[in-house]
Order: sequence, then structure tokens, then C-alpha cells
Amino acid sequence: MNENSALLYAIIENAIDGIITISDRGLIESINPAACALFGYSHEEVIGKNISILMPKPDKDQHDQYISRYQQTGAASIIGKGRDVNGQKKDGTLFPFRLGVNKVDFSGRTIYAGFIHDLSKEKEAESKILHYASKLEKLVEDRTLSLQKSVTELQAAKETVSKSLEKEKELNQLKSRFVSMASHEFRTPLSSITLSASLIEKYKLQSDDLNVSKHVSKIKNSVGNLTTILDDFLSLERLEAGKIETNLTNFDIVKLSEEITEEMQLMAKKDQNIIYQHTGTHCLVLLDQNLLRNCIVNLISNAIKYSGENTFIEFNTELTDNECIVSVRDNGIGIPEIDHEHLFEPFFRANNTGNIPGTGLGLNIVTRYVKLMGGKVNFSSLVNQQTIFTLNFSQ
Repeated sequence: MNENSALLYAIIENAIDGIITISDRGLIESINPAACALFGYSHEEVIGKNISILMPKPDKDQHDQYISRYQQTGAASIIGKGRDVNGQKKDGTLFPFRLGVNKVDFSGRTIYAGFIHDLSKEKEAESKILHYASKLEKLVEDRTLSLQKSVTELQAAKETVSKSLEKEKELNQLKSRFVSMASHEFRTPLSSITLSASLIEKYKLQSDDLNVSKHVSKIKNSVGNLTTILDDFLSLERLEAGKIETNLTNFDIVKLSEEITEEMQLMAKKDQNIIYQHTGTHCLVLLDQNLLRNCIVNLISNAIKYSGENTFIEFNTELTDNECIVSVRDNGIGIPEIDHEHLFEPFFRANNTGNIPGTGLGLNIVTRYVKLMGGKVNFSSLVNQQTIFTLNFSQ
């Protein structure tokens, strides 16, 4: 062995990477210590053996075909290129390595030299990096979800606070309306009662029975107005407390309507006439009779209050196969269009009511009673022309 051969041998024997040479039939001709250590074989165990001994399936079964195909066609998938593959150790375990194969023409024959660089540590590090990246991605995803949840909760809290502030604003407005209404509506009848009582005392001494009767009547009307106001307050309080429950029964709506018409006619102004008419072949409905009575009385009272003398108030009921319709129409002062959207709010009164007494609670109570019975309230109104309120109930 000359000096160059000895040097080459020493380099191969001490190389960090594995070096294996095989014949054109795929038989191992040489293997350096690094390759033996990688695969777990001794030198003697592999020399003369087919290189496939170091390969896992399916490469083990296809290797000889690959060499034969390369020799016939010159088409290479590894030779002169290199790629990452798996090797199989003596104990059957697999490990990754970078394989580079070169064709060598030597002493009139062809051999193949394979250079093996162990990738176990690199793959392990890569696996750790992928694992850490996956954990980091999961952490970022969790943090993102947590942040989104926090943003959602913050938005919900913001909306809750906003609704609370809006509700508080509405309550403050209601309180303001209540104070204003109560101050006016209580003062007027109480002043009338005080004055009439004083005059009665005066007229009694003068034996003026006509004026005594006149002022007794005023006192009765004023007390009636106060009673109506207090009844409205009581109804509102019971509604707000959820104390009102519906009691649905079958009853004759025509009989009820005729009774209401007779009662309300006594309260009508001079030459005001309430005209009642029923449409339909039957008269039984399934509703809460007391709540419906309250609604109709309220609507007719408003028609009387906001219409002048010598007018007609039309009160109609209609029963179809699946609906009960109640309507009250008058030709009074009407409701300005600007007030339509607020009409059913508590303590709200239209701008054109002037000194006509009222609490602004009636229509709010009506719409809530109707809703309790599963119905709907509709209305249309033109100032100084016509106003009609309609209650619709499914049957």
C-alpha cells in the first residue's frame, strides 16, 4: 500500500460520516467504522451481503430493481443527487440519514460509493422545534380565543352598562313626567273641592240649594277624577310588579259591550252619542273579561274626553272565524303625528291636550293588558279629524 493509498484508507477509516461501497450487483465491498457503528453491525457481518440488509421495507425489496433499471436506462433517483432516507439497524430500529451515492469506475468495473450522514440529532431537534411551534401555536390560539372572549365580554358589559344608563335615563324621565303630571292633576281637583266646599258653606247659610247642588256635583266630579288617577297608579304598580295574571274565560262580548256602552253614555258630554255595533254570527270569545272591560272603558273615556259636544263615538266589535276585533272611533282633536311614536309610553301626553285632565297612563295600561291577552293594539289619527284605536285578538 503506497503512501496515497494509506492516506485515503486512514481518511475513510476515521471519517465521522459512514462510507460504504457496493458492487454493481448491490453487494457490500467495504464499510468504514462510522457506518458499522450507525447500523450496529461488525465489519465481518456485512461484507459480501446485499446492501438491502441495511434498508427497511419497501426500499429493501426494490433496491436491486433500482440498480438494474439504472444500469439499463441511466435514470437515477439517488445516484449523483442525494436524499433523506431511513436506515435499519441490526436490532430492527430505524434512523434517518442523508444519503449521497456516486458512481465510480475503478479498475475496469463499476462500483457505487455511498456517503451516510446521521440525521438523528437534527430530526430530533426538528421534532422538538415542531413540537414547540405546535405548543406555541396552540398557546397563541388559546390566548387569541381568550382575548376574543374578553373582548366579547367587554362588549357585552359595555352594552349592559349602556342599557342600564338608558334605562336610568328613561326612569328619570318618567319620574319627571310623574312629578309634573301629579302636581297638575292633583292640584286642579283638590282646588276645585276646596273652593266648592267653601261656597257650599256660604250658600247653605243663604239657603241657596241650587248652587249647593251645583258645587256638590263639582266635588263629586273632582273626587271621581282623583279616583281615576289613583286607579291608574294602582294598575301601573301591579303591572310593574307582575301581579296581574290573565283569567281567560268564555263570555258574551256583545252583552259586555252593551253594558259598557250604557255605563259610558252616562259619562258622555252634552249630545255626545256612543253608537255600538257588532259584526259576526256568534258572540262568545275566550279572553280576560275584566282586562278587556278596562281596555274598552279607557278607549271610550278618551274618546269622550277629547271629543266635543254634539259628536258621535263609534264602538264596534267583530268576530271572525279566527279573530276578535274591537275598535273605538271618534272625531275629536286627534293626535299629532310627532307624538305617535311615544303615545304608549307611561305618563306621556300629546302636545295638543292642553288643560284636558289625564295621567298619560291609560294607553300604556291598555297596550300592556292587550299584550297579556296575546293581542295587538293599532291606531291611526289625524289632527282635528278622526282617531281610531283597534284591538286584535286571535281566537
